[in-house]
Amino acid sequence: MTELSMAPDLLMDVADLKKHFPIHSGFLGRQTGAVRAVENVSFQLRKGETLGLVGESGSGKSTVVRLLLRAFPVTEGRVTFRRRNGSLIDIAKAGNAEMRELRDEVQMIFQDPYSSLNPRLRLLEIIGEPLINKKVARSEIEDRVAELLKLVGLRPEFMSRYPHAFSGGQRQRIGIARALAVNPSFIAADEAVSALDVSVAAQVVNLMQDLQEQFGLTYLFITHDLSMVEHIANRVGVMYLGRLVEIADTASLFDKPRHPYTEALLSSVPQPDPRANAAKKRIILKGEIPNAAKPPSGCVFHPRCPYATDICRQVEPQLEALAGSDNAVRCHRAAELDLVGVR
Repeated sequence: MTELSMAPDLLMDVADLKKHFPIHSGFLGRQTGAVRAVENVSFQLRKGETLGLVGESGSGKSTVVRLLLRAFPVTEGRVTFRRRNGSLIDIAKAGNAEMRELRDEVQMIFQDPYSSLNPRLRLLEIIGEPLINKKVARSEIEDRVAELLKLVGLRPEFMSRYPHAFSGGQRQRIGIARALAVNPSFIAADEAVSALDVSVAAQVVNLMQDLQEQFGLTYLFITHDLSMVEHIANRVGVMYLGRLVEIADTASLFDKPRHPYTEALLSSVPQPDPRANAAKKRIILKGEIPNAAKPPSGCVFHPRCPYATDICRQVEPQLEALAGSDNAVRCHRAAELDLVGVR
């Protein structure tokens, strides 16, 4: 068994993560192929930072979250996580008992604030459920739930109410309070504000940042909204067809993207200045995201890429670090292309 190791400033190290969903067909249900939902994804999460993960629907970003939390079994790869006591654990290979213990340290905020809360339970039971499972005294649970409600900007007396009494923004605050109940160090937010109005979403994001500063939380923030990820993330990873095609600090990525897919995504970001918005050239990608069960040869983005050459069609690029930085890109032509950002 290989001994786990990780730099002391890291909370999580994801290496060569894969998830293949088998395709069965025929009378005997034999496996005839696989959907390669996540393919060789690697990244690191530093303590106290926010990593944004962006991409089109079907890019694999939500599947990555579920692999990190072990909602799906991992096909291949390693997810090294630093526990509160300083020990390291490979989430990809952890047993059920280890994962039950780990639930206190890794939590999730769900996309839909309406369906993620049980309508038959009061807020006391919804937020206090992890503590109820630990057989904590009721008076302590009530005190903790009151504290959590105040932390997320809600009144403690709301604990006796049911979810239907609250707006979408309030429900998402309740979801955040539930995630905080067990004092996690890592929270994955999967499209956590996509169902909310812009102003309400901004308030929730600001709340998450305040809580991060107060408790030293580490976030993985999944979104399709690049304007939002620019506001909340320290670094951004861009996914396409199950691959991480670029990862960079937020300023670098928005100033000067290094992958053509990133450039195309950024071209859709609206600018505050109407004149800049009108002058900006929108890049419309041709075609649709390919079938993950039958990915294209070479670079999987080449059928839609305006800069593709023969090597792109024939040889799959690897995620390679850029000189002088922690940024990395999966593109044969990254060094020669002069791509346009939004700043």
